Amino acid sequence: MIGKYVKESGPEYDDNEWDYEASKASQKRMMKRKMPTSLTLPPEVVDELKVIAEKKGIPYQVLMRSFIMEGLERIKKSS
Repeated sequence: MIGKYVKESGPEYDDNEWDYEASKASQKRMMKRKMPTSLTLPPEVVDELKVIAEKKGIPYQVLMRSFIMEGLERIKKSS
């Protein structure tokens, strides 16, 4: 949960390891091609995503897509 839309990354993000290759492989399995979509988020959330993505060395759109893809995978596995 994002909570109060923290503008700066906190210590809760520092210890997380990002498996970019696994996420990338998951995306390839799920979609052969990509469809553009639109998503409206509060600016504070986008700012926080950008901070996290910068720490991980990836574009924030890739981070958002990865969160969505991983969440979808979890839902599918739990069904």
